Amino acid sequence: MKFGVIVPTLRAEGIWDSFAKALQENLVTSGLTASDVLVMDSSSDDATPRLVTECGFRINSIQRSEFDHGGTRQLGVMLMPDADVVVFLTQDAVLASPDALRRILGVFEDPLVAAAYGRQLPHAGAGAIEAHARFFNYPAATRIRTLEDRVHSGIKSIFFSNSFGAYRRSALLAVGGFPAGVLFGEDTIVTGKLHLAGYKTAYVADAAVLHSHAYSVREEFRRYFDIGVLHAQERWMLESFGGASSEGSRFVRSELRYLLAHEPLSIPSAAMRTVAKLGAYKLGRAERHLPAALKQSLSMNRMYWRRKAAENLN
Repeated sequence: MKFGVIVPTLRAEGIWDSFAKALQENLVTSGLTASDVLVMDSSSDDATPRLVTECGFRINSIQRSEFDHGGTRQLGVMLMPDADVVVFLTQDAVLASPDALRRILGVFEDPLVAAAYGRQLPHAGAGAIEAHARFFNYPAATRIRTLEDRVHSGIKSIFFSNSFGAYRRSALLAVGGFPAGVLFGEDTIVTGKLHLAGYKTAYVADAAVLHSHAYSVREEFRRYFDIGVLHAQERWMLESFGGASSEGSRFVRSELRYLLAHEPLSIPSAAMRTVAKLGAYKLGRAERHLPAALKQSLSMNRMYWRRKAAENLN
């Protein structure tokens, strides 16, 4: 099989050295070359284009206003027509070992595995809230998932992350590819369609990246507002796979135990975040009743709402 790596970038200069070094090490152990990497750059106005070129990676530039979580990644897939499997990385996801790429590609030896995502570990110095979120959502055990997993895991059975995610190109195209014009969650949408089409997906715990975010309460609110919007606009996901209320309760209990053991002074902040996330999610689910200006102010992806407003004017 032939493999390719796709990396969307925007002003990646600050983290590029560590990202590129880890990726180059992985290319060697995976039998890939620099020309197998395609960077989809959103017109960065820093040194990103030069740094990408110096690494020998291919680069395709798009206007920043044209970036679309699904559409841009689908364009990348179409620009790599010879790749049987495409691996997506975000610029802030640093491969944690020299064989991480090889390990995630290995699961595609099973012809029914259509997609796989790797483990995410917290960066050095991450706070306890940030670290727990990674340990909870990305456990130490590898798992293969199918449509049957929805019975006990609900919508969690199609959890996926394009920060380090790989797709069998033929299967991806068979379910329509990444959808354009979605707020975010293109990875979850595709995973749901793959399961409904009878494919397997994999979580590969021994293929890891360093990737975590120290979100503020406001940023957590915006992120969960967007999740609510995604579930409102893609209602088929909840109808097909069920909700995640039990998973949310399990997360809160797990977080409390973790913080008691590691950082008890963060418990009030965690409680505030839980309330904010729940309220934001419910607001997002009701987005069709909210004015456009309010939705833009509540969302993490404001460009999406600006484009929607422009489309409505035309």
